[in-house]
Amino acid sequence: MVQSYTEAPISKVTAASGVEYAYREVGAGGVPLVLLVHFRGNLDNWDPALVDALAQDRRVIAFDNTGVGGTSGTTPGTVAQMAADAIAFVEALDLDRVDVLGFSLGSFVAQEIALIRPALVRRLVLASSAPQGAPGMHGWAQWVIDAVGQAETAPAKMLDVFYTRSPESRKSGEAALGRMFTRSQLDTPTTWQTRQAQYDAVCAWGVPGFSLLERVTAIQAPVFVANGDSDPMILPRYSHLLAGLIPGAELRIYPDAAHGFLFQHHEEFAADVTRFLARPQTDERNEGV
Repeated sequence: MVQSYTEAPISKVTAASGVEYAYREVGAGGVPLVLLVHFRGNLDNWDPALVDALAQDRRVIAFDNTGVGGTSGTTPGTVAQMAADAIAFVEALDLDRVDVLGFSLGSFVAQEIALIRPALVRRLVLASSAPQGAPGMHGWAQWVIDAVGQAETAPAKMLDVFYTRSPESRKSGEAALGRMFTRSQLDTPTTWQTRQAQYDAVCAWGVPGFSLLERVTAIQAPVFVANGDSDPMILPRYSHLLAGLIPGAELRIYPDAAHGFLFQHHEEFAADVTRFLARPQTDERNEGV
């Protein structure tokens, strides 16, 4: 098994649906950890420093969902279908029990996976996340979608969303971008169809509905919720709300950090996730799990 995400080749697996999924994996052992990426992200948008830290004692798998990057098909416009497609990918790898780390849009998909296939998810990490139906989540602030949603994305504008204005945060962001895109085999860029479909899904997820907030109370897996204290894309208050709704959920807010807190604080976040995933079986919310 390749020991560094920077060196990991892109592999392919075909699901029962006929969709050919592109993925990278590193590490070995333990319950596999499946990564679900952010809006418009592909395999290259995971910081190798974070992935390598997570893979010290476990198998870690990142993949492009349907229609994204190097995966075939058409990107769906709903979180529910994205979750069904993610489950199809996991089944194609013959995995019957996984841990899941979802980031931003990926965290919405992760919640849905845990709700519709609870037996599949052992533990759940939700980074920069919000529950479905939260008031104020119906799309992002105009300057945010202008920064990340144009046909041609600009690194400087991305940095404004993912990192704070402090010199320390901005330096961390520039370093993370350097680590992400210094490899010989880059993934296929995401398309405009993916952008449109994913933002449709984000907006639909955020249509206000107080009854929808109850859905996450049914999540059976232990949950760790995390965010940066200055995230302009998914405000920290939504992470507090989400953690408060899920019985027993843990919450951590990282300082001087925005949407890319998990890359900026990759060592600390990886240590927190590793501790959470390695918690003794007796701490599980469901007896016998």
